[in-house]
Amino acid sequence: MTDSPVPEGTYVTIDLAALPHDFLWGTATSAYQIEGAVAEDGRSPSIWDTFSHTPGRTAGGDHGDVACDHYHRWREDIALMRRLGVNAYRLSIAWPRVVPGGDGPVNAKGLAFYDELIDGLLEAGITPSVTLYHWDLPQALQDRGGWPERDTAHAFARYASVVAERLGDRVTHWATLNEPLCSAWIGHLEGKMAPGLTDLTAAVRASYHLLLGHGLASRAVRAAAPGAQIGIVNNLSTIHPATDTPEDRAAARRMDGHTNRWWLDPVHGRGFPADMRELYGVDLPERPGDSAAIAAPLDWLGLNYYFPQTVADDPAGPAPYARAVRRDGVPRTGMDWEVDASGIESLLLRLTDDYGARRLYVTENGSAYPDVVRPDGTVDDPERQEYLLSHLAACASAARKGAPLAGYFAWSLLDNFEWAYGYEKRFGLVHVDYETQRRTIKGAGYRYAEVVRAHRGRAREAA
Repeated sequence: MTDSPVPEGTYVTIDLAALPHDFLWGTATSAYQIEGAVAEDGRSPSIWDTFSHTPGRTAGGDHGDVACDHYHRWREDIALMRRLGVNAYRLSIAWPRVVPGGDGPVNAKGLAFYDELIDGLLEAGITPSVTLYHWDLPQALQDRGGWPERDTAHAFARYASVVAERLGDRVTHWATLNEPLCSAWIGHLEGKMAPGLTDLTAAVRASYHLLLGHGLASRAVRAAAPGAQIGIVNNLSTIHPATDTPEDRAAARRMDGHTNRWWLDPVHGRGFPADMRELYGVDLPERPGDSAAIAAPLDWLGLNYYFPQTVADDPAGPAPYARAVRRDGVPRTGMDWEVDASGIESLLLRLTDDYGARRLYVTENGSAYPDVVRPDGTVDDPERQEYLLSHLAACASAARKGAPLAGYFAWSLLDNFEWAYGYEKRFGLVHVDYETQRRTIKGAGYRYAEVVRAHRGRAREAA
């Protein structure tokens, strides 16, 4: 590891006094993106192993076979977290590492890895926040129909019970699903993520069973770990019409239903939005008791926010018949995503005001830029630093206005396998040289550490 210190100070003012003294300052990762070791110690293939090894599916043919080698280097990565000063870490459990067949026999070596990792985090004073599903469905379950089939939701609940029974004595912070929108819409409708389907009926059925799986898994975790604090993580966007015409306003409403309301309404007991059910025209595989299961009580909501969307009416396109419009003169990240920190504040307040959230976490927020390692081995990233700090300021502003924000997890701890984008797109606070696995804290990592340190100083003074 090498250092890339930056001068003290920040580009923007963050109202740290608006954040609670026990605020969780964390970083986030996911199993397939960093672990590697895809065929070690009993792990079976996931849909992302299959997808990424299918020619033409990922940039450069990249895959997660080695990724950041976190499976072997996790101690080094915990040491990095300590250097950043964070007190929380959001990780995901690899379902195919724990239950290789998707259902049935448990892999003792897979569970032992997470056992050791959790112990290591706690010894370092870092609170583990565990996500049970971050897209790596065991291929064995996909071969039996995957998320469009009801059995997958029940298998997920049984897997959740296994993990909670093993880790629930030390882990209290649980998320069932990460970004089910991506699993359903991008994986089954757009075909750009695993399993790579373009089938509206399969996508809608998958969306239903993902949320059913969330509810069933919530019950299973509570039964295995009564003190568990359970939430779900959604990637949400602010939606804006490209013009003030009735057609574009209606398109924005449809996109809001597709991106936001379809995922928020059912878990809050409101059912699936009627306008979107009509739009999709797909019968939901409903059974008695499902609505209550999907609306299992939530202890918290997780918000993943990266960019807003500006949309125009597109009646000839696919559902939801709205197309993204690129606005000129607006800053964009290396992903070509628009930068708008006000969006994270708006969404935090919407979750508070419209959905009555009792506790909120920003579970992912970050930006990719084309980082350059300088001759002295350091990595400066002023655009990422500005993105990070402006979004933190917006989070603090939301908290000042009443949003019950309890923590922030920067995406991501490490540069990693960025799904279909491969290894070209780098979101990390820490740069990874994939050939040598050398880790280097970037300027944004040091900026984040400054903010964490400043907030802790305020909390100590208040105490």
